[in-house]
Amino acid sequence: MTHKNIINLTDKDLNAYVYRVMPLNRFYELFSKKQNVLVRPSKWEDPFENFILNAPARLPDGTTVSFGFNNDFYGQCWTKLTSSDALWRIYSPDKTGVRVRTTVRKLLTTLQAPHGEWAHEQAFIGKVLYLGDKKLVAFGNEVFRDGLNSRALAETLLVKRIAFRHEREIRLLYFEKDKAQKDIYAYHINPHALIDQVMLDPRLQRNDFNAKRDEIHRRTGFKGKILHSLLYAPPKGMIFPIGA
Repeated sequence: MTHKNIINLTDKDLNAYVYRVMPLNRFYELFSKKQNVLVRPSKWEDPFENFILNAPARLPDGTTVSFGFNNDFYGQCWTKLTSSDALWRIYSPDKTGVRVRTTVRKLLTTLQAPHGEWAHEQAFIGKVLYLGDKKLVAFGNEVFRDGLNSRALAETLLVKRIAFRHEREIRLLYFEKDKAQKDIYAYHINPHALIDQVMLDPRLQRNDFNAKRDEIHRRTGFKGKILHSLLYAPPKGMIFPIGA
C-alpha cells in the first residue's frame, strides 16, 4: 500500500470507518459469491460523472484528441457519514436495505491483493472533493500537469459539484490496463474479514428487525454486530418539566 494509491486522504484516515447502504439481495450476494463488485462510472446516476475523461483534450502542439480509456475505470462509492436519512431512502427504498461498515485500509487492501506488482498502478482509494464550476475547470486544467498516468486518471473521478457535498464520499477505484470489456469488475474477497458491522433500516418495526437479523445470521453466518438504526428514535430523556 503506497501513498500513490491513497488520494485526498492521510495515513490517519486509513483506519477510519466507511459505510455503504445496499439492497438486501446484494448483501447476500456479497457473502454467497465472496465478490466485491465495482461498476463503470457511466452506470452512476449523476450524468456529470467522469466529465474530464469524457471531454476533449489538447496536446502541447494544439492538437485536440479524445481519451481512449475513458471507460477503463471502475468504481464503488462509500461514505464517511454514519447516519443519513437521504442514503437510507435512496438505497433502501423498500426499507429492507442494509448498511455495511469497513475501513479505508481494508477496502484498498482487498482491491490490491489480486494484482501483485501492478497494484500500485491499478487500485486506488480517495476522498471526493466538492468544487464549484470554476474550480472544476481549474482542476481539469491542472490534473495532467505531470502527464497521463493512472493516479492522475483516478483523481479525475474524485471531484464532484458542490450540490453533492452532503454525500461525503470515499471512492474505491480500479483501472483496467488491458482495456475493459464489461460494465462491472468483480474480485474475490473474504466478506467476514471485510465487513465488521451490519445495520438495518431505521424504518423497520422491531419484530421485522428481529426476523431480518435472524435471517442474516442464518444465510451468511455473519458473526459481527447486526444493529437496528436509531435514526428516527427520539432522544433519551424526553420528559420535560413544566413550571419551577
